[in-house]
Order: sequence, then structure tokens, then C-alpha cells
Amino acid sequence: MRLSIIILTYDHLDDTQKCLESLQPLMARGDIEVIVIDNASADGTPDYIREHYPNIRLTVNPENRGVAAARNQGFAQATAPTLLILDNDTIVNARAIDGMLQYLSTHSDVGLCACRMTDTEGNVQRSFRPFPGLKGKVLSVLGLRLASEKYRADSEGAIEPYYVIGACQMMRREVLDQVGLLDEAIFYGPEDADLCHRLREAGWKIKYLPQYSIIHTYYRRTQRKPFSRLGRKHIQGLLHFYHKHGRIS
Repeated sequence: MRLSIIILTYDHLDDTQKCLESLQPLMARGDIEVIVIDNASADGTPDYIREHYPNIRLTVNPENRGVAAARNQGFAQATAPTLLILDNDTIVNARAIDGMLQYLSTHSDVGLCACRMTDTEGNVQRSFRPFPGLKGKVLSVLGLRLASEKYRADSEGAIEPYYVIGACQMMRREVLDQVGLLDEAIFYGPEDADLCHRLREAGWKIKYLPQYSIIHTYYRRTQRKPFSRLGRKHIQGLLHFYHKHGRIS
């Protein structure tokens, strides 16, 4: 097995259907396994996967365990030396997946990489970020952005950002063996930044590869409703992250 793809689902069956359909050519090759962890979907997602994708390794949680804990369940089941976490609202292609695999295989100092992500209309998303400082997060909730933030998502060459979002992260198994799994004290965000932070501290590089691209419909539920239950969970995760790493900017 060359690659283990781990997908977390929580309702939104229509997105999961599109994601899995885009993965069919890759699943047919035999060197890629797909693992789905379902966080107690109530829309028939588990039944759909069982019926249409019996070869997918499916785990259904009796309750929503959050992003980090569920993805860690997927990591525990994965058998390949390279791991890819995907949101279920992504639509992928073989060129992007194989391109990231090739990049990791030829750059031994890179522990984690990600590709460009666009919405369904082709607009490039801010999928790599600077340190998730408190000021920047407040401005993001308000729909603003730090004037000093450098964002070159449509650059032609590989970029080394502070972190890439967890909607698409390809990493070496040995990275997790070294720095540990996702922090389960973070229910929803910023578990992706925390992993990248620990990876950087361990001496690994993170790369954003704009020459490869996938589609991400990008809900950003917490930005739309910052004081919802999920929004509060996100804030709790940020506070944990700042305390853990001793910095807020």
C-alpha cells in the first residue's frame, strides 16, 4: 500500500458522494486505501458508503468526537507509509495526489505538503496561513485580514508557509511517529496548525504546492456563526493552542 487517505464525515452526504466519486480512479489502482471515519452522521452517510463502497474501511462513531479524535482513529487504521487527510467537501484528481506523493518522495526534508485549493468557480482559497495569531483570528471573524499578511496562493513555485489547513494535508507516517497524533484537546480547529507547529519544531519542512490543485467547497461554518456551539469549540481550541505553545502572535 502506497497511500492511506483518511476522510472525516459528519452529515453532508451530497459532498461525500462527490468526494468519493472523484476518488474512484485512484481506489481502482490498488496502491491506495480509503478510510472513512463518520462522526455520527444522521443523513444516511454510513449506509451509503456501505452500499456503494464496500472496500472502504468505515468506522461509525456513536457521537461526534471532533476532528482531531476522529482523524486519529483513521491514522490508527492506516497501513501506508504516506497519509493524506481530506475533508469530505473536496473533489480530487490523480494528478494532484500523485504530484504530492512524488514531491514527498524526492524531498526528504519535507514532512507534510498540500496543494492549491479552489472553489467550484476556480477561485483560489487561502489554504496556507501564517501563525494563527489572536489579532488575525479576530479580523478573520470580522471578514478582514491583516495588512501585513503575505498571501501568494497563485504562485508558481513551492512555498513554505507556517501551516496548511487540514482540508488537505499529505504527510509521512514517520512524522506522526515522531511528533505524535493530532491533539484531541482541540475539538475543531486549530488542530491542523498545532500539528504543523510541532512538525516545524521537530525540524521538518511544510510545503504548499500550487502546481497541483483540487476543489474544496469550503464551508467555514465557524466564521459564519462565530458564537454557535461549533464556533465556541473553535475558540476553546485556539485558547488551548495559545496556552500550549506560549504565544498568541
